[in-house]
Amino acid sequence: MQRRDVLLQLSALAAFGSLGLPAAAQGGGFEVVNPPQPTETKGKVEVLEFFHYGCPHCKAFDPLLELWVKKLPADVLFRQVPVTWGNPQLAGLAKLHLTLAATGDLARLHPQAFDAVQTDKLPLNTEAGAQEWAVKKGVDAKKFIDAYRSFGVQVGMQRIEKLGRDYKVQGVPTLAVDGKYFTSGSIAGSHEAALKVADQLIARARTEQGRK
Repeated sequence: MQRRDVLLQLSALAAFGSLGLPAAAQGGGFEVVNPPQPTETKGKVEVLEFFHYGCPHCKAFDPLLELWVKKLPADVLFRQVPVTWGNPQLAGLAKLHLTLAATGDLARLHPQAFDAVQTDKLPLNTEAGAQEWAVKKGVDAKKFIDAYRSFGVQVGMQRIEKLGRDYKVQGVPTLAVDGKYFTSGSIAGSHEAALKVADQLIARARTEQGRK
């Protein structure tokens, strides 16, 4: 399901379906980011995962991704970027992600957020729904709401929205490597294949940076 179809179904988060990019025009299980995007840390290979909590494919990909990230070499910087596409419901889910990162609970609750949205159909896109769920999961209520309403999370929202626009992300889950390359299950053929392609792209980016 493409972005336009998802945005037609936002009245029911559980209806968010499969998202993917077109077949790779470049071959080799990847596409070129056009134009290339700047990365944040020199001397590192940056890998971004674009996702959202209502996407079933993101949920299926997450356990594989988690294992892969644990094995990444020290010169690879991995970050997750929730997409918003300018939609309030997706923005609410993205804000939950950033809030959990701010409170230090993201690693523990990130996988559970997929279940809460897709299986339990909880309204985590709203402040009240997100706070109620987080408190039940052991997050301090005041700590959560202070982070949720904080300037830092507000700036974080602007940042991820800009990344989504700049990278022209049309489907999730998608990996962006070093601001130059895209891969995903739909491009590479499977989630497992996408991770193998990402490894190859990391090595390629390292060489392009003049490092071995």
